[in-house]
Amino acid sequence: MQVNCLDYQIHIGTKVDIDLSSYGTKFLVLMDTNTERLFGDYFPDYPRIVVEAGEASKSMETYDHVLTEALKHGLDRQSCIVALGGGVVGDLAGFVAGTYMRGIKFIQVPTTLLAQVDSSVGGKTGINLGNTKNIVGVFHQPAAVYCDTSFLAHLPEKEIRSGLGEVIKYGCIKDPELFSYLEEHIEQIVALNPEHMQHIVQRSCEIKAAVVQQDEKESDYRRILNFGHTIGHAVEVHSTLTHGESIALGMVLEAQLSHTLGVCDEETVDRITKLLQAYGFTTQLPDIPKEQLLEKIKTDKKTIAGKTHYVLLEAIGNVRIQPVTEAQLNEVLCNLP
Repeated sequence: MQVNCLDYQIHIGTKVDIDLSSYGTKFLVLMDTNTERLFGDYFPDYPRIVVEAGEASKSMETYDHVLTEALKHGLDRQSCIVALGGGVVGDLAGFVAGTYMRGIKFIQVPTTLLAQVDSSVGGKTGINLGNTKNIVGVFHQPAAVYCDTSFLAHLPEKEIRSGLGEVIKYGCIKDPELFSYLEEHIEQIVALNPEHMQHIVQRSCEIKAAVVQQDEKESDYRRILNFGHTIGHAVEVHSTLTHGESIALGMVLEAQLSHTLGVCDEETVDRITKLLQAYGFTTQLPDIPKEQLLEKIKTDKKTIAGKTHYVLLEAIGNVRIQPVTEAQLNEVLCNLP
């Protein structure tokens, strides 16, 4: 199955056939140590660069290293970088491709659920600066995305859950039917049933592609994809939770914020909380000083002229964006159990 996004296609299926020859004259595959261990022979005919697994590789140092290696391998403007891995690999590869020789092609081959439903689609690339996530980067769309759901069988439960957090987000912001599907098929999805996994990957990609096509560079509408991310990113920095787990908790807190501000009813908050709990997410804030969360949120990219803009939930499938004061956020955080 295929989903169109801007001028490229997202290919979704089991054992997806990938023919690189139409994308360039020379290729360089970027992967991390986890991907090399599991799928190191996926592109045996091409040179590779292997970086350490983990968020620490989204750094200026690693970016410089990959650029240097691209130059050593003789990549030119007709070359293509292949990102084989999760979100870290995709973000890094895309940023390298977007800036090397002022921009060359790259292909996303996401191996995690989180990357398949979120980070591989839409052209956001970048690296971190210190502990500030994704603050340096460019919009650089891939030439193609290949979501092979057979990769998912090799992932630990924690990584599957991380991706499901983003899938649930799509239901919250745009698709009540997807949200209901996730409620009705918990057992099959947890068991990674191929039919159900392809459905949620496809529907997630369709939703994200539709949003990106309306607002490629996040000038306005695309910001709805940030539901749960404003608080979630702050939680991620100050805890051991994965990205998806942090975003899931962020969705609970931002739903509660929506209710506190009178934007949605309590039943909507309860429904989101129960679904996340059913998939094994924690919905309780870890022992993080609230002052640290507030300080981190102030540096978020969604803070404009001192006001942080949140995606607030009106109902399942409907959201709005509006600024929230520190006092209003503090009220929610202080009333948490």
